Amino acid sequence: MAGKKAGSFFTPQEVSEIMAQIVNPQSGDRIYDPTCGSGSLLIRAARKGGFNNVQIYGQEVSSSAISMARMNMFIHDIKDAKIAWGDTLSNPQHLDSDGNLMKFECIVANMPFSKDKWAAGFNPSSKGDWAFLLHMIASMSGNGRVAAVAPHGVLFRGASEGKIRTEVIEKNLVDAVIGLPENIFYGTSIPACILVFKKGKRNSNILFIDASKEHGKEKSKNKLSPDNINKIVDTYKK
Repeated sequence: MAGKKAGSFFTPQEVSEIMAQIVNPQSGDRIYDPTCGSGSLLIRAARKGGFNNVQIYGQEVSSSAISMARMNMFIHDIKDAKIAWGDTLSNPQHLDSDGNLMKFECIVANMPFSKDKWAAGFNPSSKGDWAFLLHMIASMSGNGRVAAVAPHGVLFRGASEGKIRTEVIEKNLVDAVIGLPENIFYGTSIPACILVFKKGKRNSNILFIDASKEHGKEKSKNKLSPDNINKIVDTYKK
């Protein structure tokens, strides 16, 4: 598998590193990626907590990506990762004993951008971005953290999305919005952001970080250097 289709399953490792450091997995945490693709983002986050100290969960709708994810886990000698096949929105696979969504301390995702026809059996007029984000928010444990890549449209589109944003802010779940440079993702040159959600925040502040100029150049793509990554993460943590 090559080209843009493969790119849709792949998160640049520099972006994965930022997200992994932001959710900051601890020993005993459950880590979840609801759109896990080939599993690279999930593996990078799990490595921060130690493969033997965390529990790994993922779901993916593409059968070829699922095969890649399971092979990726095998290559990294991760034997007990629970990687499920299916549509996360219409048929979530990771449920508790009561049939409700399982709760996770750390959630990372590079979801499909602005997906149409995201609701099985319906024809929604809105894009699927907030459906994925609300799934992640609903999957947070009492001290859960989410870092999700999203297109800028989630920040300003109106109608029902505007009402959802208002509600999420009023519930004090938004921790940070990190604007990333354009042209760093495979298959699209549009700029994206990392949305950070948190349960149990101690204040109602929302941090905005404009990291759109934090990049170098490599061939036709913009690229984040280790210094760029450290600056973004340090800014968030401080």
